[in-house]
Amino acid sequence: MTFQLVDAGKLPIDPPVPLIRTDEDVSRWHRSKSYQEYLLFIQILNEAVVGQDLPDSSPSSHAVSAIIQLLDKVEQWVEDIPPLPTPQRFGNLAFRDWGRRLEERAPQLLSDTLPAELHSAIPHLVPYLLTSFGSFGRVDYGSGHELSFVLFLLGLTLLGFFRVSRVALGAANSSSGSGNDPTPGDERALVLQVFRRYLLVAWKLQDVYQLEPAGSHGVWGLDDYQFLPFYWGSAQIRGQKDVSPTIILNPTLPPTNLYNLGIDRIRQLKQGPFHEHSPQLYSIAVGVQGWRKVNTGMFKMYVAEVLSKRVVVQHVPLGGLLSWD
Repeated sequence: MTFQLVDAGKLPIDPPVPLIRTDEDVSRWHRSKSYQEYLLFIQILNEAVVGQDLPDSSPSSHAVSAIIQLLDKVEQWVEDIPPLPTPQRFGNLAFRDWGRRLEERAPQLLSDTLPAELHSAIPHLVPYLLTSFGSFGRVDYGSGHELSFVLFLLGLTLLGFFRVSRVALGAANSSSGSGNDPTPGDERALVLQVFRRYLLVAWKLQDVYQLEPAGSHGVWGLDDYQFLPFYWGSAQIRGQKDVSPTIILNPTLPPTNLYNLGIDRIRQLKQGPFHEHSPQLYSIAVGVQGWRKVNTGMFKMYVAEVLSKRVVVQHVPLGGLLSWD
């Protein structure tokens, strides 16, 4: 399977809306074109970062820089909208004010970011952007919101705003026909620059507004908030035979990959022995031989624990740009 670019001028009038209400709807989504495109997209990005350390010093395309600037703007709003000083049991309700500002300004943000020929697609992108940072009603955040942001990036890719090289496409799916186009695309920067910047914004929102984990498995889950840093981060370390998965048990880790950043983030939020508060990650560290197996296992776990759970994907907008058929 390969990506088929979408003509922004031929999108339906109706914007995407949440359509997954039952377990059967989850199965229907899994049979859809948009789901297959999403799986291909995250695997392309995974292969693009194998062996690549942070920080990424490669030149950024105009599209990558534009989305990072958008993320810079929404992060700045945290300074304008401080948390409410009164104690609150479940999250700080100032997050709803931050969310209202995003709802009001998202169309203009995208209008300022995208070229004129893509402006007709803005109504199809806004719902994904609005769902990317948490639930403004429940004042929580989870892997479903992270999923929405990557679907936002996928939508921009289908519109041709981001470029995925045929070489990367062939690496992710050998049957797709990679051609001989050696020109690098945006795939590596989408992980190491754009997604990393998104992570920092999401973490700041979680900290400032004390966002609750959305549907957390608690101690038995991989992480209360994120998943993809561990999938793509394990790809960054893949191939380094001198680095054992047990390295994450060290008290200090170099910030050279998303996996280490995710582990450090957990240690900032949780106290006590690592094997007690993060038994899944501990079991992976001591029980899986090599980062290639860790990387493959993370993909399978992501499909099973995120993409196949109705409570996680039920708020994802679908239709139009990311087809429901």
